[in-house]
Amino acid sequence: MKPFLPLAAALAASLALSGCNKPAQTDPAFGAKVRAYLLEHPEVIEEAVVKLRQKQMLEQAKAQAGTVAKYRQQLERDPRDLVINPDGEFTVVEFFDYRCGYCKVVAPEVVKLIQENPDVRFVFKEFPIFGEVSDTAAKMALTPQGKTKGVELYKAWMADKGLDEAALDRHLAEVGLDPAAVRKASADPAIAQQIHDIRLLAGALGLQGTPAFVVGDYVIPGADIGSVRAALAKVKAGAMKRPSGSPT
Repeated sequence: MKPFLPLAAALAASLALSGCNKPAQTDPAFGAKVRAYLLEHPEVIEEAVVKLRQKQMLEQAKAQAGTVAKYRQQLERDPRDLVINPDGEFTVVEFFDYRCGYCKVVAPEVVKLIQENPDVRFVFKEFPIFGEVSDTAAKMALTPQGKTKGVELYKAWMADKGLDEAALDRHLAEVGLDPAAVRKASADPAIAQQIHDIRLLAGALGLQGTPAFVVGDYVIPGADIGSVRAALAKVKAGAMKRPSGSPT
């Protein structure tokens, strides 16, 4: 019954404003009015449950604020990462694997979030955990050539449910890159070191898998784009309350 309490409170306030003389909680007709409203608008129940879940998720996600602050530079400002909208005021970080099923499910929403928020720096953290093909894809994406086609490759590889070595090359060619040249560039030891560093960072943050997002002080595991958007809204609202010139 807890998910209904915020809704009941809102209805009580509404009834009071409509001219109810008795306090809503003691009005014998209040329960009937709430029940009638919910029966007529069942979608409100689902909305209330979703909002409550997001609130609980954000409370839990912010529990790691100290750890996030400690690793803020590595998370948001590593010059080796692919960053979309590098001049954006706010930052969202995604740890992902191109062969992760949940990453593939959320990928279109990630692209949508980037398109809808030009004020957001979106940082892609290559975190391959599903074997050799994942490792190869991550290394290819981090080559100078791969970064020039960053979002295009992200969309293509995420959309391919059977991603294998041949598919990697096929999609590279489709976006205008030479697969052989990209493979050669991906052998750079500096790229392997970058992926190693990302794995250490993920471990420091306690990440258990992919995808995982960091928004401000919030660490959001899983393909929960609703909580990512909610966290971003809170970060933006908090920035609006700060005096001009304060750090974001």
